[in-house]
Amino acid sequence: MNEKEKNTKLIKDEALRLGFSMIGISKAEFLEKDAPDLEKWLKNGFHGNMQYMENNFDKRLDPTLLVPGAKSVISLLYNYYPDKKQLFSDAPKISKYAYGHDYHDIIKKKLRELMNFISEEIGEIDGRVFTDSAPVMERSWASKSGLGWIGNNSLLITNKVGSFQFLSELIIDLNLIADTPATDYCGSCTACIDACPTNAIVSPKVVNGSKCISYLTIELKEEIPIQFKGMFDDWIFGCDACQDVCPWNKFAKPHNELLFQPQGNLMNMSRKDWTEITEEVYREVFKKSPVKRTKFLGLKRNIDFVIE
Repeated sequence: MNEKEKNTKLIKDEALRLGFSMIGISKAEFLEKDAPDLEKWLKNGFHGNMQYMENNFDKRLDPTLLVPGAKSVISLLYNYYPDKKQLFSDAPKISKYAYGHDYHDIIKKKLRELMNFISEEIGEIDGRVFTDSAPVMERSWASKSGLGWIGNNSLLITNKVGSFQFLSELIIDLNLIADTPATDYCGSCTACIDACPTNAIVSPKVVNGSKCISYLTIELKEEIPIQFKGMFDDWIFGCDACQDVCPWNKFAKPHNELLFQPQGNLMNMSRKDWTEITEEVYREVFKKSPVKRTKFLGLKRNIDFVIE
């Protein structure tokens, strides 16, 4: 085993020890195939009011602009599939990823641990950690590194653990052995396209973000357009519709992360509880949750839009 092979194995073993479900590596280079697709997606206005998507176009495609001298992109998956469901079937729904504590804090801490491990065991390196917080084409890198493929719902799907996985990356100036890109197994399946409540999946692998319930309930700060009234299927924060119907999620297994367990009385809240939610209850139930992004008034807006 040469040094590159040894370092690659060392990093992969440590990532799994830290609790990541999968890890893959790709060479840090310009994402040539993604450039025209990203440009077209932006030109079509599918990013809605997310103006930040128009910024740093080159950085999104070239990791060496984020980390000068970058050699490798390490992509990692972290499972968030819960073993619990909301008790009342008629209660407003929130996306599974938001049941527990904010994943940004939890995963970033583990990424830093992995980075420190690399420096201690292999030697000083230059690099940065990312988890859904910078201009990084996460799904492209994960697919390129063999973790899975970009499904018809535009999310990363793996034939080993499904799609209920958080994505994160280390971009570093260390040469490692790159993995082989994954094969696309969506085939002729259209389950996610057919299940989308707002018809946001306009064609395989292309989502009009401005019509996506996740965008409308989280990113959009203004009033939700009346045209979507009655189309939300009771989702008030995010949406799992396209993942819930994906055949590959039969391989999803409950996570082992204590901090992802539902907070407070979240899973037992009835439709009436949600309708009458107070700011005090909101702060208690969503103390360290991603749901805090909407703030209390934003969540109330979503609840009223679904229930009234």
